[in-house]
Amino acid sequence: MTTKTIHVELSKSKKEKPNTDQLEFGRVFTDHMFIADYVEGKGWTDHRIVPYQPLALDPAAIVFHYGQTVFEGLKAYMSTDGKVRLFRPDENMKRLNKSSDRISMPPFNEELALKALEKLITIDKEWIPTAEGTSLYIRPFIVATEPYLGVAPSKTYQFIIILSPVGSYYKEGIHPVKILVENEYVRAVAGGTGTAKTAGNYASGLKAQEVAAEKGYSQVLWLDGVERKYIEEVGAMNVFFKIKGEVITPVLSGSILEGVTRKSVIQLLEHWDVPVTERKISMQEIYEAHQKGELEEAFGTGTAAVISPIGEFNWKDEKLVVNEGKTGELSKKLYDELTGIQTGKNEDPFDWVVEVE
Repeated sequence: MTTKTIHVELSKSKKEKPNTDQLEFGRVFTDHMFIADYVEGKGWTDHRIVPYQPLALDPAAIVFHYGQTVFEGLKAYMSTDGKVRLFRPDENMKRLNKSSDRISMPPFNEELALKALEKLITIDKEWIPTAEGTSLYIRPFIVATEPYLGVAPSKTYQFIIILSPVGSYYKEGIHPVKILVENEYVRAVAGGTGTAKTAGNYASGLKAQEVAAEKGYSQVLWLDGVERKYIEEVGAMNVFFKIKGEVITPVLSGSILEGVTRKSVIQLLEHWDVPVTERKISMQEIYEAHQKGELEEAFGTGTAAVISPIGEFNWKDEKLVVNEGKTGELSKKLYDELTGIQTGKNEDPFDWVVEVE
């Protein structure tokens, strides 16, 4: 067990908390934040929880110019018995370090990161909403802080955790969303940074997302960056298709984020003896399955939305309506099971949940 001391400075004034029915995603933040500093040769030091506040960074900080930053996203839930629960937080911290390695950033002790997170949540526990579909979103991130206009890894960093009470990621909630298949822009290729949770991946997707929104679509579906035919992932989610009883999801090819919810869904399906396969799947195959009436369901998975049913794809200006635009039986079952485990309503046979003391 790590023995690092986390110093705490409590806020002298508390913010006003939003009404549950007014919660948006990622707009409001709690009273406190965690920060640790890294200096090459010294490692991570000065672990502290302080009042939520702006950062003071040099205008020449490497993060602003060369994008050296990674982040994670997970949630805390208030269970029915009043206990605070985290869903597979160890997986997020492992992935944070994997992302850091890809962007040439130093690893952070995963055990200490979880200790810091739990302490921060305990301090801001009253911010966790309790209404159906709400949670406390957790955003750990690392930024390069060295003031240097040179293309090289930074010698200094900050690791920060902030918290935000949230409602549903999509306004549609568990209702099906509409997805635009992206044929022009490319987000990532194998060998690039697609498997890392880094800011540049999301910046490169903003233009396509903007176009999709103008056409009335919630997200874009990315195709591979080489042949532009194989499905990769949705902008903020991994994606699954149910065809003739079999669930298919794109294999991790080096350009797809290894989602924690994706991994959990695969384990759940295997536990239920539902056929599930990870393989390359083309948009043409989805189109043909739809034409034959064999495409039974489609859904996205991710921390923010958990399970997001897909009711329509737009591919080359042709609309492919899935399951009459309604939430599928399997999508609903997965959503209910996962959120039930997360909030303590359902049994957790996989030991995924960590209770915050």
